[in-house]
Amino acid sequence: MKRLPLLFFALAACACAQAQTHSTGSGQAYPNRPVRMVVGFPPGGGTDVVARIIAPGLSENLGQPVVIENRPGATGTVAAAMVAKSPADGYTIMMGHVSVNAIAPSLFPDLQYDVLKDFVPVTLAASVPHFVVVHPSLPVHSIRELIAYARERPGKLSFPSAGNGSTPHLAGEIFKSMAGVDLVHVPYKGSGQSMADLLAGQHQVGFDTAPASAGYVRSGRMRVLGVSSVKRIPEYPDVPTVAEAGVPGYEVMTWYGVFAPGGTPPAVVNRLHAETGKAMETPGTHARLAEAGADGSVTRSPEEFAAIVRADTARYAKIIKDASLKID
Repeated sequence: MKRLPLLFFALAACACAQAQTHSTGSGQAYPNRPVRMVVGFPPGGGTDVVARIIAPGLSENLGQPVVIENRPGATGTVAAAMVAKSPADGYTIMMGHVSVNAIAPSLFPDLQYDVLKDFVPVTLAASVPHFVVVHPSLPVHSIRELIAYARERPGKLSFPSAGNGSTPHLAGEIFKSMAGVDLVHVPYKGSGQSMADLLAGQHQVGFDTAPASAGYVRSGRMRVLGVSSVKRIPEYPDVPTVAEAGVPGYEVMTWYGVFAPGGTPPAVVNRLHAETGKAMETPGTHARLAEAGADGSVTRSPEEFAAIVRADTARYAKIIKDASLKID
């Protein structure tokens, strides 16, 4: 009989430990095997850059490899549809993107997933502005000079993007509308490909994200004319905002975030959120994100991130409707 209290406390401790274990539903602690992080664009674009900066720290914190898998196609929506249909066990996650998780419903009538029902937002990973860049051969050195040059040559200058409905596409279309210029949009399957052709001189202007553009700007292979944020960014203090440089009110920001399939257990979501946040807070990761022009201090709770997704889905629906943007 004297052993009964000890047995009771032992059983209670075991139950408490089990309750605190992050489980996928199979009874095993999460994670007990590698985690796949899907990126819906080819290597070299902003989504891929952010994913590869964060993945090593997340892997270390989880104690399992986090393997990046690039699945390009249809501006990231092919990968998103695949992740949406994956088992909701935390072993397939996605580095999402505002175009995939907020803009796509307004541009793709046959979208194979529901942005609000088929995904669980885990955490906001980074927020980045866009750079307005030109090929060095273009004889312009400011936003005002670009506008004047383009107005004298309607339909003669082209800009590439990561695909129809991507934020580089929208950034260019919004610039065209607000600046009153006629530029030709050429969609690609990702920023890596689009920026390569811009570097080669096949296009003259770009509106891609800072992570996709920063390396080329630093090396002098592209000339940056403006940044799309409300304020200048600390890493590029001499680069004016597009608004102050000639297009008042122009602002385009891209966010990246980690998503899991809908129905993923809350304990798994919370573990992923906590470990991603820790990875982003390390000095090395923070510095690499900043060097890429990304703000890595924007992590939010799953609930806060979900609210951002809902708000941006509605906001971009209005922008697209007001600008009469169509998939070309």
